[in-house]
Amino acid sequence: MKYPSILICGMALVAAQSCSQPESQVASNVPDKFIDPSNMDTTVNPGDDFFHYANGIWMKNNPIPDKETRWGSFNELREFNAQAVKGLLEEAAAADAEEGSIEQRVGVFYTSAMDSVKIEEVGASVIEEDLNRIDAITDIEGVLNESVFQRTHALGSPFFSFYVGQDRKNVEKNMPQIGQGGTTLPDRDHYLVENSRNQEIKDAYKDYVERLFVLTGSTDQQASENFETIWNFEKALAKAQKSRVEMRDPQATYNKFSLAELTKSTQPFNWEKMLPALKVEGADTLLVNNPQFFEDEAKLIASTPVDDLKVYLKWNVLKGSASLLSKDFVDANFAFTQALTGQKVITPRWQRSFNLIDRNIGDLLGQLYVAKYFTPEAKERMDELVNNLSVTFGERIEGLEWMSDETKERALEKLNAFTPKIGYTTKWKTYDGLELAADDFYGNVQRAQQWAYDDMVSQFGKPVDKTRWGMTPPTVNAYYSPVRNEIAFPAGILQFPFFSFEADDAINYGGIGAVIGHEMTHGFDDSGRQYAADGNLKDWWTEEDAEQFKVLADKVVEQYNNYTVLDTIHVNGKLTLGENLADLGGLAIAYAAFKKTPQGQSDELIDGLTPDQRFFLSWAQVWRMNVRPETSAQLILTDPHSPGDARTVGPLVHMDAWYEAFDVQEGDKLFIPKEDRVTIW
Repeated sequence: MKYPSILICGMALVAAQSCSQPESQVASNVPDKFIDPSNMDTTVNPGDDFFHYANGIWMKNNPIPDKETRWGSFNELREFNAQAVKGLLEEAAAADAEEGSIEQRVGVFYTSAMDSVKIEEVGASVIEEDLNRIDAITDIEGVLNESVFQRTHALGSPFFSFYVGQDRKNVEKNMPQIGQGGTTLPDRDHYLVENSRNQEIKDAYKDYVERLFVLTGSTDQQASENFETIWNFEKALAKAQKSRVEMRDPQATYNKFSLAELTKSTQPFNWEKMLPALKVEGADTLLVNNPQFFEDEAKLIASTPVDDLKVYLKWNVLKGSASLLSKDFVDANFAFTQALTGQKVITPRWQRSFNLIDRNIGDLLGQLYVAKYFTPEAKERMDELVNNLSVTFGERIEGLEWMSDETKERALEKLNAFTPKIGYTTKWKTYDGLELAADDFYGNVQRAQQWAYDDMVSQFGKPVDKTRWGMTPPTVNAYYSPVRNEIAFPAGILQFPFFSFEADDAINYGGIGAVIGHEMTHGFDDSGRQYAADGNLKDWWTEEDAEQFKVLADKVVEQYNNYTVLDTIHVNGKLTLGENLADLGGLAIAYAAFKKTPQGQSDELIDGLTPDQRFFLSWAQVWRMNVRPETSAQLILTDPHSPGDARTVGPLVHMDAWYEAFDVQEGDKLFIPKEDRVTIW
């Protein structure tokens, strides 16, 4: 996935210092067979439906657990890692560790998160001060001051998003940046498109809003009126937002303004006052992803009664805190989640606690994780695989028929400038000054998030710290960052079905090899290709080559537009284009690298399967997944990744080797004539 976005999208080698001790143990989920025939449905013709041929029996035998919204290889590995981390958390909580040590701080946070008695006792009292403060607001200036307070005090981000990050056209500088936002539902279409699914979501949203307001003292009538106020305000914001497809254009979303200039066009926002209040001192310019949104939002705020804006600000506090409060709030939050995703039962408290701790003090928990579950040998093997894929990618660039020598030279320059990150950071965050208490769960979360905010804004005016990671060590994922031109693979993903020391090369190249190739290809997808070797957003293509790329990419858009979920809902080929191109390039590069290995050059059968068959089946089993209908419908709107079955077959139908490996013939449903197969990278 592209940094900082999840699920593999949308990561000179940085040497990682191993925290492993001689007695370290690697989390092991190694199967008896790396390709298990009992998971395959061999009654299916692979040329008609390779996804179910490879995974059909597994799909039937692995229903979605009630606490999950989907269940597949990623989820199995995440569950495996979560159980491993659960042991670390319980050990830390039970240990008589030295005050201020990693174990003590992690243990205190976990103890507070698991103390349901204390959490019930304090209830919503922890947000009373925030709600009372909002009640005291009397004018627009007070509304905007409160929005800043909420952003700086971990109470949410009303009206818009704000962060400090790299300037995409001057990547050595960190810049304050603002973006469209202010809505609660996952996508603008939930507000703007009328259909039965969106009506069900609106009804659930209404129940959720009304329930939280009643729990904090509103009458039923007041709560109902509050929902109408919030809905109308957020719907107006949704109308002002660009679509997810439009927001994928890095040039269109790069707009630099002086603070005075932006203030003039977006009053009542006064950015010369708001930036210092947001703890960014000395900035004279802002990056804005959608200037028209801010002009429209400014008019909306100016024309909305202050009392209505106060309701919206209260809602921002309520929705941000509900999952951290007593059971009645948590239950209301989960009921809304159920409507969106179809999840049957709430995630267990220990697992919710792990996720919170990982998000908030991930560099402390991460040190415990890698000390026990990551070895130098895993990193060395990954270094080797990354190098093999990089060399192969370079060879493929040199052999492209559609690209000119001039653009090839710049493409190779970019490829050779990639920085791989394997396992975990080389410079852990220390969280200095963060206070944690065993009897203050809500306070621990708030203080940790405030620490993270202060850490983020402190980067303004400092050199860009390229040691920073966008994911924590236990994460089962990977990413590519265009502004850093780096690929990163956390320790958590370096296990089966992606990677195993015991596996043959076909398995590892079809798994983690394709992941590596995927992240590399993100540097050359429809968005990533617009960034140069140094990470800056600038054009390095000849006009003819850019047009050739677009012609090929449009064919991929058309291909994926024809895939559906739930029978009739089509994949959005434009929204998913970057991920689809990364899959297409990544798998092709991984296969070419695999063919350089002794196994790749042999005809040796393992369990009756050829090396090539094992490679493609390894790829397919990575994407096996059952998904709840509600989740499928939501992901089509919001997720830049295609569904698992489309991800499985989408790249394969362009690879001659797959046709040969499984004797796919004209007349088979997946067959594409050779002249229509697409090779981009």
